[in-house]
Amino acid sequence: MSMQAIESHDLAQEARFTEDDMVVRLVDGRTVSVPLEWFPRLAKATREQLEHYEILGDGEGIHWPDVDEDLSVEGLLRGSH
Repeated sequence: MSMQAIESHDLAQEARFTEDDMVVRLVDGRTVSVPLEWFPRLAKATREQLEHYEILGDGEGIHWPDVDEDLSVEGLLRGSH
């Protein structure tokens, strides 16, 4: 059986939110879901503040200007909080 390598791109494309979680979709189709409680500023933010974010660089990170929070995709994938 042959295996084909799949190229992954650890870059964010968009973020969305449930009541308890942040779900980040990466450009390669993967999604990463993390509890909002890991990030106190985001956990206390309003829905409007959560949805007002900027993708940094080519997708290496996400910035929320209204709550002064920055997260890296690499950190999310490592489970850093």
